Amino acid sequence: MQKIKKMQLHEIAAQEIVNYIQENGMQKGDKLPSLEEMSKLLDVSRTSIREALRALEAMEFVKMYNGKGVYVDDPSSYRFSTKIDVSNEKTLLLQACQVRRALEGLAVELATEYATEEQIERMMRYLDEIKNNPDGPITNLADKNFHQTIYEASRNTVLQSIITSLSTLFDTFWESAPLGQQSLFQDTFPFHPAIAEAIANRDKQEAAVQFNRLMDAIEQNIQNVATENK
Repeated sequence: MQKIKKMQLHEIAAQEIVNYIQENGMQKGDKLPSLEEMSKLLDVSRTSIREALRALEAMEFVKMYNGKGVYVDDPSSYRFSTKIDVSNEKTLLLQACQVRRALEGLAVELATEYATEEQIERMMRYLDEIKNNPDGPITNLADKNFHQTIYEASRNTVLQSIITSLSTLFDTFWESAPLGQQSLFQDTFPFHPAIAEAIANRDKQEAAVQFNRLMDAIEQNIQNVATENK
């Protein structure tokens, strides 16, 4: 038997919300049940429902309006992330690395051209958070924000949209314990300052070199974890 892929509660809730929309033939502009109703229907907390809806909104599947409710936005936009069915977690992570290397590598190169001083300052601030809290939960959030700032600095809305559509998959690197390892990617943090410095110096070649070193380290760490297919 193959190892079952772990899913977080909000991911399961997101899939159930999608199923509800599809099974009821809902279209753009149709209103979903209230947060409280969905919480009761799915028997999960309102927090998990909010996280699920935020993920679906990022993929432009639903739209949330303060004080008005949640509406179907674009039913055709529910893309890659929850449809991927790769039962071997190591294989999933390595395939995600290939996609991330291509997409984020391009974002890094574009950021060397277009990053504003404010965006560079933000990157440095997130690096300080990582440095000052090496073992705390803030580290993963700061790391995620660092990379998202690079995406933003690319100034390529199509590229950002594609990366957003893969957000649930990419969150594997920041919000879970892949392969049962809580700190699988922590020793890659030293590469981050070199990437930020290259972006600040507008050095596209060095930025690409440092980013690829980061991805090489991540892939090597994944390969080094002994896993079994059961």
